[in-house]
Amino acid sequence: MQPRTEAELAEAVRGAVGPLRICGGGTRGIGRVVPGEVLSLAGISGISLYEPGALTLVAAAGTPLEEIEAALAAEGQMLAFEPMDHRVLLGSSGVPTIGGVVAANVSGPRRVSAVGACRDALLGVRFVDGSGQVIKNGGRVMKNVTGYDLSKLMAGAYGTLGVLSEVALKVLPRPEAETTLTIAGPDAGQAVTAMATALGSPYEVTGAAYDPARGVQLRVEGLADSVRYRAGALAALMAGSGAVTVSEDRAISGAIWRGIRDVAPLAQHPVVVRVSMKPSDLPVILQDVGAGDDYLADWGGGLLWIAASEADGPALLENLQAFCARAGGHATLVKAPEAMRRALRSFQPEPAALAALTAGLRARFDPRGILNPGLME
Repeated sequence: MQPRTEAELAEAVRGAVGPLRICGGGTRGIGRVVPGEVLSLAGISGISLYEPGALTLVAAAGTPLEEIEAALAAEGQMLAFEPMDHRVLLGSSGVPTIGGVVAANVSGPRRVSAVGACRDALLGVRFVDGSGQVIKNGGRVMKNVTGYDLSKLMAGAYGTLGVLSEVALKVLPRPEAETTLTIAGPDAGQAVTAMATALGSPYEVTGAAYDPARGVQLRVEGLADSVRYRAGALAALMAGSGAVTVSEDRAISGAIWRGIRDVAPLAQHPVVVRVSMKPSDLPVILQDVGAGDDYLADWGGGLLWIAASEADGPALLENLQAFCARAGGHATLVKAPEAMRRALRSFQPEPAALAALTAGLRARFDPRGILNPGLME
């Protein structure tokens, strides 16, 4: 099914007699394989409102992400949470859509800065619940109070609570300049310390990542003179952490952070697990699972991408989810062969109290249990 309007979408959900597999641009196969008929949002597309002066954009859920980014770039603006392009890591096709980005709360390296995650840029949504009812929450301006913040609830629900039809987002000006500092040589523990020092400095670091093959990467953005001063001061501050090199070339810096955003260093591996955790746990978890160098850490060490062979993937996922159950965090199977995704629980198992709350929400928003059933189990 591929409805062309929100009304057709609501009618399709109301008339469904079995499970629906909600699909945006078809770029990701994350989570358990969902049975049932495919419900594509690709036909509900287009930017309905863009006010550069108000830093506000409203678009239909099936709007291609590249269309939105092109419109913003023409006005010198951007989606500050820099959503990942999963096609690089997964080797998939399709076209990323803004609805898919919001549904998965896809947030890139700038998540560690003041701009926050995708859900923090979300002003409002329109969606169809499991009974076929159209629900609107939030608004189209930044100063808007409309009761319960269902918009934030929809971000990261992967279409299990409702089918997004429209999203309203806050956008920000694109920085005039960008510089990346690289610190070569540290191990994981030293890297976490270095990134914490940089993020705790007054130099407004907007990216802090660690690749064992390249070292620590730190990003500074803003007005050109300010970036030049802050990058120099940050380099002096970090001199004790290892050899520091500075790249002021925006093209080079941009390529570095696109690679980090899209987890490009791990693209050749068949299994990749994403772990959200406390940054201080990075060296502990790497030792706990006996990791080699096939990993990438972002968000100052709070986000770990770790790869494995197909044979070792199930054990790695089990160990990571067990670690997160003890220490806090979430381990999610992002890349794996379909047979493995069918056999394993891709998302972190929830504690009993949280699982009960989740079940209650799903029963309320999807009483028939037809929206991506089992995807997050």
